[in-house]
Amino acid sequence: MDLGLIAAVILAAISAGGVAYALFYPSLSGQARVERRLKEFATPVITRSAAEREAQNRAKRGQVAQSLKDIENREKARNKATLEVRIQQAGLSWSRRQYFIFAAVTGLVCGLLALVASGKGVLGVVGLFVGLFGVPSFFLSQRRKKRLKRFSNEFPNAIDVIVRGIKSGLPLNDCLRIIANEAQEPVKTEFRLIVEAQALGLALSDAAAKLFERMPCPEANFFGIVLAIQQKTGGNLAETLANLSRVIRERRKMRDKIAAVSMEAKASAAIIGSLPVVVALLVYVTSPRYIEQLWLTSTGQVALLGAAVWMTIGILVMKKMINFDI
Repeated sequence: MDLGLIAAVILAAISAGGVAYALFYPSLSGQARVERRLKEFATPVITRSAAEREAQNRAKRGQVAQSLKDIENREKARNKATLEVRIQQAGLSWSRRQYFIFAAVTGLVCGLLALVASGKGVLGVVGLFVGLFGVPSFFLSQRRKKRLKRFSNEFPNAIDVIVRGIKSGLPLNDCLRIIANEAQEPVKTEFRLIVEAQALGLALSDAAAKLFERMPCPEANFFGIVLAIQQKTGGNLAETLANLSRVIRERRKMRDKIAAVSMEAKASAAIIGSLPVVVALLVYVTSPRYIEQLWLTSTGQVALLGAAVWMTIGILVMKKMINFDI
């Protein structure tokens, strides 16, 4: 027999045996069964872990969405502030009765002054209504605006105190007590109310929500959002509050810059708005009979009324153009 043919047969047999060994060894040795069992055990664990993470993420997103929805509802409620809330936001301890007494006094004073100055009952009635409705509302608005401005200027310093306290190991409640005892007004009073609310069992996020109701400014709103989200989802509170303090300071810088840039436009608007009144007074002082025709004749009264309406519209338009909210 040819040796080459024998060698070829032997090589073919060895190759066939190697292929058969490679194909059937996992089944014969149980390796495939082991791998299948491992896969059966491993796959549910991986699937369950991914499902748990997804459920946790959905829960966190739901909590954050609920917090934002609550804040939006508080913002809508703030736009419908009652008289008591407005008095509280102005930093006054008046009751409704005291406010109405103040309005009645200012109405009587303004009405008497207008009546004595003009000698006409119509102008006295106008002065009465202005003093009864306009002066008290304007007084509350100015008090509220000044108090909010002082709060916005001092609030970043209070947040910095909280950040340093947390980084040094103090609990958050102790940091709030420090601010309630040592900060400047009105931050001191507002944080004291937060501490008192917590002592009565109110949650910190709810107490911060009350702060936003008393001080309806973006700074208090941001503070409430940070505390509500951190309480429900966790995280580094010190770092978050430090970022909030930086954002508030940057907003104040931007607001001051806008005020400085728009100062020229505001001065021009004030001059333009007061110019007709000043000219009318100067003409009345120099030539009273010349300008008296405006209120002594029917044509002059109509012209005076039209001028007053157009002046009011122009002032409102200029005010809208030069006021920037940030």
